[in-house]
Amino acid sequence: MKREIPRMGGKTCLVTGATGGIGRAAATALAGAGTSMVLLGRDRARTEAAAREIAAVSGNDDIDVLVADLSSQAGVRSAAGEFLASGRPLHVLLNNAGVVMMERRLTVDGIETTFAVNHLAYFLLTTLLLERLRESAPARVVCVASDAHKFAGGRLDFDDLGGEQGYGAMKHYGKSKLANILFVRELARRLDGTGVTVNCLHPGMVGTGLGTNNGLLGRVAQRVLKPFSRTPEKGAETAVWLCSSPDVDGASGGYYSDLREISPNDAGLNDDDARQLWDVSLEMTALAS
Repeated sequence: MKREIPRMGGKTCLVTGATGGIGRAAATALAGAGTSMVLLGRDRARTEAAAREIAAVSGNDDIDVLVADLSSQAGVRSAAGEFLASGRPLHVLLNNAGVVMMERRLTVDGIETTFAVNHLAYFLLTTLLLERLRESAPARVVCVASDAHKFAGGRLDFDDLGGEQGYGAMKHYGKSKLANILFVRELARRLDGTGVTVNCLHPGMVGTGLGTNNGLLGRVAQRVLKPFSRTPEKGAETAVWLCSSPDVDGASGGYYSDLREISPNDAGLNDDDARQLWDVSLEMTALAS
């Protein structure tokens, strides 16, 4: 049975990774609830096409686009600056865009790509938009994490966040998802009492394009796993619920799956690591004072 989404007229929502998969499914659902939508994608043609198609499906043409390569900190800053310059409020920020890299590669900023896109882009975009979120309160930040954080092999290794001492695709994807959970934990602590909440979620194994950037191996893996995977719409369900439902009014710092709060592993509950990750992320994004 399709879950009803509360009407959200007058709310502005920004969704990253909105051209496909979970992000597109979430954006479609939120647009259908009457939001003023902003889709952030890497390719302008694909993002504009997604906006047109979501408008047609949802019956809501209040949809704008931002274009940025989230592996580039300059791209993240440009997108945040463009949004802030619009003067619009921001009631919901859904950080969804992500990658899996089979081989260790560096971004234009010299940072390992999985960590840069899956964690630092969340951190930088959210931090740059925090004041607007506070001004728009009540507001929500929702981050797509994953039970893959258990693949990290324990706590974050702050001496080797970039995999220089040995890189494994799923291990480092897991590290980036563990970083999502720790980021949400620390941000919730810092936002306590502001009217801005932040939560994260495990979407389940979803049949999306994640990993297909890795050539034939990635495409074959997706085809093999697809019969066992959720649809993007099912994978987006908890994200949309966290963005919209009165059931989670005021709830912050949590990790959710299938519309209920669950617990990450012990590494995801480590407040010392959450604070250290915050400080390291400030330095890696040149936001440190």
